[in-house]
Amino acid sequence: MTDFWADRGVRAMLVLRLAIAGLLAAHGWARLLAGGVVPFGAWLDSIGFPFGFAIAAAITGYEIIGTVLLALGRWVTWLALGFCAIYATGLVLVHMPEGWFVVGLGRNGMEYSVLLIVCLGCLAWFHAPRRSR
Repeated sequence: MTDFWADRGVRAMLVLRLAIAGLLAAHGWARLLAGGVVPFGAWLDSIGFPFGFAIAAAITGYEIIGTVLLALGRWVTWLALGFCAIYATGLVLVHMPEGWFVVGLGRNGMEYSVLLIVCLGCLAWFHAPRRSR
């Protein structure tokens, strides 16, 4: 029998991975079920992205399928880095101009995006293949 506390870092990262997967899945499913993919694509077009609908559909699919794989522990490093890229882009385009706070002293700020990116970075780092010396 293994010592429960000996693996607490691994268990903590499992909880973090599952929580992040659930939170990010909500983004994709909500956008899909509420009919938000087309408006998201139109917004991307309006700010100069080519193929806005295709990008919006790809991001939505990534949030739906990628989170299942993330929860299952498959390709965690690469998926997490992909999510970092998506949310860092959103941070710059949407949240950074609004300031820091999501609610309270501000509205639609970047604090939640920063937290997601840091957590995803930790998951990517933790699950990265170890190199031998």
